Amino acid sequence: MPDPKNYTIGWICALSTELVAAQALLDQRHDMPEWIPVNDNNTYVLGQMGKHSVVIAALPQGEYGLVSAATVARDMVRSFPNVRLGLMVGIGGGAPSKTHDIRLGDVVVSVPGNGNGGVFQYDYGKTVQDQKFAVTGHLNQPPQAILGALSTLKADYATDGHSIERTIDDLLQRKPRLQRKFKRPDDSTDVLYHSGFTHQAGPNEDCLVVCGNNESNIVARAKGTEGRDKIEIHYGLIASANQLVKDARVRDRLSEEMHVLCFEMEAAGLMNHFPCLAIRGICAYSDTHNNKGWQGYAAMTAAAFAKDLLRYIAPNRVEAEWSLSDVMKDVRGDINSMRISVDGVKDDQHLNKLRTWLSAPDSSTNFNTSNQLLRSASLGIQDIFPFRNDEIGKDIKACILSRFQTSEQLKRWQNRPDVQEEIVTSLMEKSDGMFR
Repeated sequence: MPDPKNYTIGWICALSTELVAAQALLDQRHDMPEWIPVNDNNTYVLGQMGKHSVVIAALPQGEYGLVSAATVARDMVRSFPNVRLGLMVGIGGGAPSKTHDIRLGDVVVSVPGNGNGGVFQYDYGKTVQDQKFAVTGHLNQPPQAILGALSTLKADYATDGHSIERTIDDLLQRKPRLQRKFKRPDDSTDVLYHSGFTHQAGPNEDCLVVCGNNESNIVARAKGTEGRDKIEIHYGLIASANQLVKDARVRDRLSEEMHVLCFEMEAAGLMNHFPCLAIRGICAYSDTHNNKGWQGYAAMTAAAFAKDLLRYIAPNRVEAEWSLSDVMKDVRGDINSMRISVDGVKDDQHLNKLRTWLSAPDSSTNFNTSNQLLRSASLGIQDIFPFRNDEIGKDIKACILSRFQTSEQLKRWQNRPDVQEEIVTSLMEKSDGMFR
């Protein structure tokens, strides 16, 4: 049985379609370990991809979004403590523009730039007309081992091209059952409608049938692979939120304002706790038009790119990275430290308020002492017996110290003799003259 400690690459998918693509591209499938912690709700696929031992997990059926992705990642690194590099691989909605000719089946990779980490979280609910989008999360960039490998891969792709299409074709030849769902659809089904033209029927209706191919509704683009590879790889910013973007106007605004290339729903839940690279195959254009026929192929192109990237990462380079379980421990430690600091600030504020209350109400801090001296001087004349000030002080001190031990409100100062002494002294000064 495999040892969970041997797995160093964590691969997370959101959909079962993405999981099928990922496990189909494994060079070797491993058995499941005999024991997984009872509080881990994930189901795993284990295997070898090149020189790396890879653990793959998908979100539970029917669950999507940032929180679900973060939960899967948390359980994964708890059960496989030596996972050091993460990949979030699956499908997404493209944001084509004049600068980026993004087509269905292309791949978008989250790459840092312009002050961002490659993925940014935005609040879909704060998109207000004529105002810029509210960025609600500033996220970490992928690990350096991944970014270094990505630079070399990009250079090789620019020089010699990639073999993603061939990888997929070879796989479908070996596994013909996958062809129906995962082969490349006809290019005629890749239609980009103008932003103002919305889907004309229900969400499950065939878009080409109900929306048609009227050229006045369609963005003019070069036909087929003219001037481009059949599968283009785009590097840049991926936008992540808890809602699926199906509004071309929102897409175009974020593309223009933030240079977003792709939209998805999980990566922002991972980046700060499970540092990873987001890889998205484009299956739609983030508008109202339905392109479910491209989901399988888009999942396959993303998985094939991820597999190719792993070839550029040496196993010893992976070992040099922090384990993601340690990263998560550091995050939890930082949060606990922040809580302790906040509690300390609250205690200091409470103590300052207490000191203010105990301080003299006027500028003459010797007022009571002066009165006491005057009273003492007249006691003999008035034949009044004076109480001993030191004995009264002892009684007051004993009373106050007793309250420290029995009062719930004062419990926080039980182990602070310096604070107790300050309070005792202040109250004795305030009470001076009250019992005479």
